[in-house]
Amino acid sequence: MNRRLTCLILSILFLLPGCQQDKKNTAKTNQQTEQQKPTPPKEQVEQKKIFTAEDIILKKELLYNKYTLEDSYPYKDTTRSFQLEKIKERLAFIENFQQTPSLYGVLQNYQNEKGEAPTIQDYKRDSYKRVSDSFNVERYQAAPLYDLNSAKAVRYGRDGWLVRIQGPDSIARIPIEGISFEGKYTVPKRYLRIISDTVQFKIINVVDVKNQNICTLEKVGNEWLIRSMNPVTSGRHKPPHAQETPTGLFVVQEHKSKMFYYEDGTKTYAGFAPYATRFTAGAYIHGVPVNNPNGSIIEYSESLGTTPKSHMCVRNASSHAQFVYKRSKDLASLVVVID
Repeated sequence: MNRRLTCLILSILFLLPGCQQDKKNTAKTNQQTEQQKPTPPKEQVEQKKIFTAEDIILKKELLYNKYTLEDSYPYKDTTRSFQLEKIKERLAFIENFQQTPSLYGVLQNYQNEKGEAPTIQDYKRDSYKRVSDSFNVERYQAAPLYDLNSAKAVRYGRDGWLVRIQGPDSIARIPIEGISFEGKYTVPKRYLRIISDTVQFKIINVVDVKNQNICTLEKVGNEWLIRSMNPVTSGRHKPPHAQETPTGLFVVQEHKSKMFYYEDGTKTYAGFAPYATRFTAGAYIHGVPVNNPNGSIIEYSESLGTTPKSHMCVRNASSHAQFVYKRSKDLASLVVVID
């Protein structure tokens, strides 16, 4: 009996170290398993690419082939060109502002149809004797822009300027942030046309008032395709009726198959311009003017591509004006004027 008890005790003592070793091995194995579990990936924050001119891919695939100009071309005793680097800079800007989903708007007051803007405190009179702000924007056909923290209009916004809507559109003055210009302001609701936040600006018309040419572009995939390269004449400085085509970025707002115009200083029709695409105030991209309200369309003028000659508009060969007219949709296309 004593011998059996002694054997049982010895057997238990012999097994204890093995059990403890198994526990250690199990614990070690569990620890290794825990260490081998994959670490959950950290949430990745998508970084928006900031485009520069170097990132813009320009490719020449013309859809309009009449009167086409080369990248550089002779003019009298000098050389003119398409400012492709400057065009790329503007396209990079367009790429960048469209990366942030926004509710867009366009400032509107064509022929003061929304009401004459109030006089700002620090106004001046320009060479046309019109009230203007410190940015040389005239009150006529402009929208008043108010300081965010006061009830005073502080500057004017050009008809056709593009903005982001920064607040509810149900209040009297809507908060906006400029795209065509810098700064944040409020603008009375009647001067603002809301544009869908789903719009993609893929048709761009670049007018160069220095070289008197126009380049039309279309975004296809990741490339910007040049669709036409043509001569134009822009607006000239000649008070009181003719004035320069303003530089900047504008939204296409209106189309007229015939844009009738008056004799200077009268309400008598002098003629019409065909295939007119309006982008700011009274400035249109249009065909060759016809100095007879009942006349026939004129295709081309030898003055195209020479010096500024119009009242504010951008004259083209009439078939090219038609090309722009058909491709540039209201509130979904842009006109960029450079110098």
